[in-house]
Amino acid sequence: LPIVVKAFEMEIIPANRIVAQIGETLMLTCNTTGCASPRFSWRTQMDNPLGGTVNHNRTYSTLAMNPVSILNSHDYLCTVFCGEKEKKEKSIKVELYSFPSDPIIEISPSLVAGEPVTVTCKIPDVYPSDHLEVILKKEEHVLHEKNFFEDDSTNTETKTVIYSFNPTAEDIGKEITCVAKLLITNMDFEPKERVTSQKLNAKFGPQNTIISASPSNSPMEGEPLKLTCVTESNPPPQIVWRKHLADESIQHLVENNVLSIPHACFTDSGLYICEAINLVTNKTEEATVDIVIQGAPHIAELSIEPSTTVQEGENVSIQCSAESNPPPKIILRRKSDSAGMGPHSEGGILFLPSVTFLNGGDYECVAENKFGKRKREITFNVEFPPQNITVLVYPSENVKEGENVTITCSIYSNPPSQMVLKKVHQEKEIILPSVNGTFILYNVTKNDTGRYLLDVFNEVGNNVKVIDIAVVGRLEKPDQMIPLIIAFSCVTAVAVPVVAILVYVSRRAKINGSYSLVKALRLKV
Repeated sequence: LPIVVKAFEMEIIPANRIVAQIGETLMLTCNTTGCASPRFSWRTQMDNPLGGTVNHNRTYSTLAMNPVSILNSHDYLCTVFCGEKEKKEKSIKVELYSFPSDPIIEISPSLVAGEPVTVTCKIPDVYPSDHLEVILKKEEHVLHEKNFFEDDSTNTETKTVIYSFNPTAEDIGKEITCVAKLLITNMDFEPKERVTSQKLNAKFGPQNTIISASPSNSPMEGEPLKLTCVTESNPPPQIVWRKHLADESIQHLVENNVLSIPHACFTDSGLYICEAINLVTNKTEEATVDIVIQGAPHIAELSIEPSTTVQEGENVSIQCSAESNPPPKIILRRKSDSAGMGPHSEGGILFLPSVTFLNGGDYECVAENKFGKRKREITFNVEFPPQNITVLVYPSENVKEGENVTITCSIYSNPPSQMVLKKVHQEKEIILPSVNGTFILYNVTKNDTGRYLLDVFNEVGNNVKVIDIAVVGRLEKPDQMIPLIIAFSCVTAVAVPVVAILVYVSRRAKINGSYSLVKALRLKV
């Protein structure tokens, strides 16, 4: 199939002519087809400054005017070069206007029947003003007309029309209207007419200022709350909201007549003040409303001082704070204690002097009012060194050669203890650590006679027990190898002792009393 080659073409978007308002944004685009590497150039018909920002892309170029100013009222020409010989150009006419806002009416002085009144109508930032017409009306009656057809302004200007007349008593409450028209043939823009009205009223107020609260002065937590400041004033007053804080300071809030709180919380309670200020009459009036947010308690804090983990003998306080309305009843107690038993507090602070391990456990804060109940827990840990160590030697501390000796114990400690068994008064001290605290002397000989020290320890402290074992008589020949395993059984617990037995280490004993360990491990019990 034959390859179709597109011809080199260009276009300007928008085409030929564009109407833009001064102060807004305008984008002109010069687009090409049929040229791989076009080169673009922008200029005005009279070679004036572009008044915009040019951005070249591969197949198109843009001229951005942001904002549009009076300097952009030109014919813009885009020239495109394709290669060395081909060249195309097109132009677009930018026509400007400015009619951004409604007229502003001022009536002075304050209306009193029989005295002259001056009506001033201002039309802000108009261009071109030589197409502006202004009409002043009282209700449907035309008071005054003025045009600016002879004006020679070259930029945006605020145009003013002033008219004075003597009102009658019947004129009070009637509307004064200012109609401004910017009629430009062949220019398509909206609106071409702007209107503002104001009633002929006396200047007064603010007066009879009140605050309405919706749904009420005492909404539930989480509900939306809307405070509306209502007052009588002409002209409408400036509204300022303030709130009295607990420390007697004032917090400034919004500056309109409605104060909205989407989700009310307890901290939104307080005295709110609406201040209405009439800048014309120079008068101010205030209204207040007391807002009380109701709801079930929220436990704000549950803490233990000085720490959640302490050692025996320290003084400890457990503190709980909650917020709600009505104020909550707060009870602090240990969960495991029966109702009315053990230390408890109904004031938010539970003091525990010189604590022992019996004070440890999970503590509960309960905050309750008529709207509901909330609970929170915290764990209190009391550390203490090994104590109440009970050691049992079976069958006894006096045995015959060849018998087995088992040693067991029970311990209270927190954190869990480790333990080591030592045989003293030897040329080489033998230290046997415990895996699960189990040591058994198998087939004892006289060489096993002696004093043993049981050292039980944790991070808080230690305790040592002395065990004297005496072996009498001979059951085997003196030179016979007798296997001997030393094992010691001891289990620790925080509150309740449990006995556990684990074979821990084995060794062979020779007549000269030397020891060799098969395995020596340590256990945190």
